[in-house]
Amino acid sequence: MNLKELIQKCCQNDIKAQAKVYQLFAKKLFGVCLKYSKNYEDAEDTLQDSFLIIFKKIKKYKGNGSFEGWMKRIVINEAVQKYRKKSPLRIVKEEIIEDVEDEIMVNESSLNVDFLLNIIQQLPDRYRLVFNLYVLDNFSHKEIAKLLEISEGTSKSNLSRARKLLKQKIEKHYQKQKEA
Repeated sequence: MNLKELIQKCCQNDIKAQAKVYQLFAKKLFGVCLKYSKNYEDAEDTLQDSFLIIFKKIKKYKGNGSFEGWMKRIVINEAVQKYRKKSPLRIVKEEIIEDVEDEIMVNESSLNVDFLLNIIQQLPDRYRLVFNLYVLDNFSHKEIAKLLEISEGTSKSNLSRARKLLKQKIEKHYQKQKEA
């Protein structure tokens, strides 16, 4: 059965088709959940809630663009909504920081994906959300501002601070490796 047929069966609430769609996409979408969650358990909750929404709204998918991209957007929106419910975003007047890219010399052999995911998850929530949306999922500051209900300047400021914190953690990691 191809993807189009699976989607049609999911529209008819076919449990076997839903299970197959879950099986096909859960791992990739769980990776998205991990990027936006503080920990593994929160990511699992977001994934499950996202699939409930996906199957509820699957009739709205019209075949424009990739199905995976459509689901990914739902997952990201669900993660952002969970964040909003947990800790409401407060309007904070922040100074505008130039969108400066901090560069760091990276030795790929000493950094693994688990380490990078871990330090991203350690970022304060608002920094982590902006960093993931901008750097990993290619949202513009305008889109981020609208999604998180903040100003574009705050989005840029949060991104700059996230990069600064990540740079510090990576440099600390390298320093520990040198000393070992």
